[in-house]
Amino acid sequence: MTAAPEESLPRTARERARAEITRTIQETARRHLADTGPAGLSLRAIAREVGMVSSAVYRYFPSRDDLLTALIIESYDELGTAVEQAEAAVPERTDLRARFGAIAHAVRGWARAHPHEYALIYGSPVPGYAAPTDTIASATRVPAALLGVATGLAEQEVALGAPPLPVPPAEHEAVAGVQAALESDLDDALMVRSLMAWSTLFGHVSLELFGHMHNAVLDYDTHFAHVVDQLAADLGLRP
Repeated sequence: MTAAPEESLPRTARERARAEITRTIQETARRHLADTGPAGLSLRAIAREVGMVSSAVYRYFPSRDDLLTALIIESYDELGTAVEQAEAAVPERTDLRARFGAIAHAVRGWARAHPHEYALIYGSPVPGYAAPTDTIASATRVPAALLGVATGLAEQEVALGAPPLPVPPAEHEAVAGVQAALESDLDDALMVRSLMAWSTLFGHVSLELFGHMHNAVLDYDTHFAHVVDQLAADLGLRP
């Protein structure tokens, strides 16, 4: 679990008790994800397991959607922390290829260790649930790490592996929301390639995790390592 920042730790006995009960509810809900999936998550069932009446649980999470939001934010933050720590551990900061590889393998490693949480944030949408804006900051941590590599690539003025297609005005407008969300002024062509790398990375992780490559790819580790190398080359990240 991700540790809470020191300034957000509960100070009084009542706050500590509330934080502990909240944590117990969320941990129980995460176990239920494995059995029911997010669509089947039930506050009443969770209340029974933790020994609380339903009305008491609703004081912590007024609705199933509030609990889902808390689980989604927690999952995004855990993945973000795993990625950021792996990327920061690369000793040579100018080695963009190593930083990109660290990010990619951290995503896959976390997903394999937490398949149900990965499915919650990158699987099928939950019927009737719309994620609030509260989730955005946590959801953008991995794209922001990838953006850091792309920004380093732009600063090094490394030539892309192949000439990029011209970015028409319509595509410029299409990716404007991404640029704004990540507070980026990256060149449009490099932004498009970064988005392609991001979607391919998560696409391969999802295909593996959800069993779509079963009996087709016979060695996932070897295949994924090559995919990461190919994506790095496509971005212009040289060995």
